[in-house]
Amino acid sequence: MPDSLIEHLPKIVAQGKKEAQKILDGLSTRNRITLQTNELVLPAKASGGYWGQEVKQLKKDEWFNRMIYGDNIFAMQALLAGDPATGLPSMRGKIDLIYIDPPFDSKADYRTKIHLPTTDIEQKPTVIEQFAYSDMWGTTLPNGEKVIGTVRYLQYMTPRIIIMRELLSEQGSIYVHTDWHVGHYVKMIMDDIYGKENLINEIIWWYKNKFQFSFSKHLPTETEVIYWYSKSKDNHIINHQKIPVEKTRKQNKVTWDPIAKKMITVKDANGNVVYYDSKDKMVGTLWDIPRVNSMAKERLDFDTQKPEELLIRIVNIASNSGSIVADLFAGSGTTGAVADKCGRKWIMCDIGKPACMITRKRLIDQDVKPFLYQSIGDYQKEQYEQSAFKTISDLAHVIINLYGALPFPYQEGVPNNLGYIKQSKTLVFVDSPSKLTGYNTLKKAQELRASFMGGWEKIVVLGWNFVTDIGRIIESLNDERLEVLIIPPDLLDKLKTKASYEQLIKSGSIRFSSLQYLTIKPIKKNFYNDEEDEIIVELDNYVLLSPDALPLDKENKEKLEKVIAEDPMSLIEYWSIDPDYDGDVFRSKWQDYRENNEDLRIKKVAKLLIPKNKGKKKICVKTVDVFGFESAVVKEV
Repeated sequence: MPDSLIEHLPKIVAQGKKEAQKILDGLSTRNRITLQTNELVLPAKASGGYWGQEVKQLKKDEWFNRMIYGDNIFAMQALLAGDPATGLPSMRGKIDLIYIDPPFDSKADYRTKIHLPTTDIEQKPTVIEQFAYSDMWGTTLPNGEKVIGTVRYLQYMTPRIIIMRELLSEQGSIYVHTDWHVGHYVKMIMDDIYGKENLINEIIWWYKNKFQFSFSKHLPTETEVIYWYSKSKDNHIINHQKIPVEKTRKQNKVTWDPIAKKMITVKDANGNVVYYDSKDKMVGTLWDIPRVNSMAKERLDFDTQKPEELLIRIVNIASNSGSIVADLFAGSGTTGAVADKCGRKWIMCDIGKPACMITRKRLIDQDVKPFLYQSIGDYQKEQYEQSAFKTISDLAHVIINLYGALPFPYQEGVPNNLGYIKQSKTLVFVDSPSKLTGYNTLKKAQELRASFMGGWEKIVVLGWNFVTDIGRIIESLNDERLEVLIIPPDLLDKLKTKASYEQLIKSGSIRFSSLQYLTIKPIKKNFYNDEEDEIIVELDNYVLLSPDALPLDKENKEKLEKVIAEDPMSLIEYWSIDPDYDGDVFRSKWQDYRENNEDLRIKKVAKLLIPKNKGKKKICVKTVDVFGFESAVVKEV
């Protein structure tokens, strides 16, 4: 008979501590995880779509808020390790407040509905995003027992909760938002990691369910739970808040007695209790705050969105002006949006591309301070290092087989990442998950096609990560005998066991897709005045990768194929421009979202004023499509 969940808990905590310690021990190694800056976002909504202030370079001592795309276990490792090269100091002991609203193990299936001008497409979460969106928890324990559900959920959460403690300052607190499915188990784990004496409060969020009738076998749900733990019970930040009451009431005055070390009632000279008319009351642990309703201005159509009022209360209670606030399950970005309004610094992270896109737009629309949009450096590399593959060569051979080709046998003089297609003069070249596939890789592939074993008719390059202007590079090479395809980004998650690999081979379900890429029309530069020129940037075309690479069912795949054929530009969610690109950091000084326009299409033309410059300028244009895929093109003017 399998162990009960209670019997599993000590094993879950022990395993989580071991995993967390391994991560902490690896922070000082040469191969530590780093954050890669995709964009310095300079929100331009308030200035008509263009950030007019000059930003020369990122100063190493300058703080920028951060939105990070990727698994938070990797993001926290990077934050703890710091990165002198990019000016990121270690965040160990620097964060005053962590709020997390992780998935609730509710078995919900959070699909992303994408509204396009001519149709709606429903996208299932990818394997990588399932932790964030579909709560599909499953694993195999060391003894071979398969577990699905709460055990796996707690195994996932435990090392993360441990590492979060390392990020907290000595006056810091963590708020863990959960519900009735797993709250009691999470509380036991929090007691073990933070100490039950450091449980400050159990807060009940009550949102008055509008619909009181129910045809189900349980009562309507009206509450969720937030556990407030501190790192130090006697030293944590607490700013008591007051809320208005409907009716004025008499209240006895109280004051702090330093001798008795408690609050005492104030009395007058005659010994009578002093009263006053109270128009507010102290915030307790029952929070009556409405959920985000369908007509709310802040509503973003994100399933797990929390109301700003809830986060305003948490941020004001548990942090001070200038404090760093973090949310490692950012969702729709409420924590960062509120922190910015309240004068706090912030760090957010989410593994879902839809969440990151919604958050970035929300922050730009709010006209927040400039922030960095980052991702985990070499994300597939980190996934590879946690996989069962001993060498990159072994992984390359598996990829070649999954593509339908044969790897060359291991022997001296033969690259271990090469294969061939039978009855065809086609070479297959697999790039490393630790590299960005770019110009040098494609030139090497062309050389191999020409010289390896007497030459070949064609070569196919399979890559994991690509330089942002890969489309421009492919276009400039203009080589019909060179094909560049994407290895599915969630493939390593599917290759966790030998059995799963064999199943994938048999099913033939892995699709290697074409790259998406962007083209723009020649940039025009016009005289504007003695100090500035006007540039006109116009999008030309957008080519999306094959629908086979996306988590779509047959019906939605057919819808997408029709959109690709008839109106591919309508798939662009967001585009931005760096009018003086330095080749290093993309500074987004102009942005446009399709939701800004009534027809749900981005504006194809942008006009910007730029300082006069005698030399040439590099203009970099970046797009993000509705599925979160990025493309970039660089032109000189």
